[in-house]
Amino acid sequence: MQILIPKVNIYSKKQYWKRILLAIAVVIGLSSLWYTNTLVEKLQHEERKKAELLAEATRLLANDQSRGDLSFVLKIVIDNETVPVILAEKDGNIISHKNLDSALVSEPGYLEEQLEIMRGENEAIEVKIGDDSSQFIHYRNSTLLTQLMYFPYIQLGVITLFLLVSYLAFSSSRKAEQNQVWMGLAKETAHQLGTPLSSIMAWLEVLRTKSVDEGTLAEFEKDVKRLETITERFSKIGSTPDVVPSSLNTILDEAVTYISNRVSKKVEFSMDLEETKDVLAPLNKSLFEWVIENICKNAVDAMNGAGRITIKVSDQTQFVYIDITDTGKGLARSVFKTIFEPGFTTKRRGWGLGLSLCKRIIENYHGGKIFVKSSEINKGTTFRVVLNK
Repeated sequence: MQILIPKVNIYSKKQYWKRILLAIAVVIGLSSLWYTNTLVEKLQHEERKKAELLAEATRLLANDQSRGDLSFVLKIVIDNETVPVILAEKDGNIISHKNLDSALVSEPGYLEEQLEIMRGENEAIEVKIGDDSSQFIHYRNSTLLTQLMYFPYIQLGVITLFLLVSYLAFSSSRKAEQNQVWMGLAKETAHQLGTPLSSIMAWLEVLRTKSVDEGTLAEFEKDVKRLETITERFSKIGSTPDVVPSSLNTILDEAVTYISNRVSKKVEFSMDLEETKDVLAPLNKSLFEWVIENICKNAVDAMNGAGRITIKVSDQTQFVYIDITDTGKGLARSVFKTIFEPGFTTKRRGWGLGLSLCKRIIENYHGGKIFVKSSEINKGTTFRVVLNK
């Protein structure tokens, strides 16, 4: 009985931690906003009480109803150093003001403008002067209260910026570390393959002296050369490969010939190349063939070993477009970008590195682009590779 061990999707785990980090940031921001708003409401209440106390003191001074020492009442009026106030009549005629910008109070229209702002911010407090006369105290939120009202939004922005910078730094650090691991693994793999490959080549020469069938030896030699190509590819990971003007038609033809001989005969390959001229592009033949083979292998898997793969080359003024279309199960639009992330895979088996390597080879080594041009569920997918001419 075969036991299937579920494979953990590295990309899914990374997405999970991203969501956790975002949720923590939201909770911190909302908690800060709630707490600061609570303080603002309390401070607004206190300033309202202070304005009402000021109104009562003004009424006592106007009506001389304190029956004694007015020093305490005067102290209430004088000690207000934070809340901007305007004492005005019902018709808006300004009688006095306090705690406004001393450099602007002499400018025409400034006091009237401040009066309108105060009317919009807080309800005026009526001061009864005698039995038939009233004045009104208008007040504005203090500078401290205004700053406190905007503080949670500033704090939320700072927290967001900090989390963003931390996330980018963490991601860059992890990516650099992962790159070092993959490069080291690739080079070590190439190194380890070198010794048995040399031995196999020597044994191949021994077999030639033993009158072994030449057809068998030819096939054997093809596989040995294939191993040499694979070793060369792994050895170039992390290094700057040589990129030279190459015949795109020839390389595509060789890559398709190789892959078509190693997949199901139910897979049909169709080539739509530039027939009138041979398109030249700066390429590293070994690595570019790897890209084509990886995309075609993914296409074969998506079609469950039966369908049609079409490769079309479009020669533009500055660029060359290579569209690889399959008739497979298609992709959801949500994974168009994430499919190139290391560890992302829809297969039960596999490391999820094939398309990630394709992206690195095309974009980092060839200065081009690779992306999902289009896809439709149960109809197929088109990958586009863009190369500079």
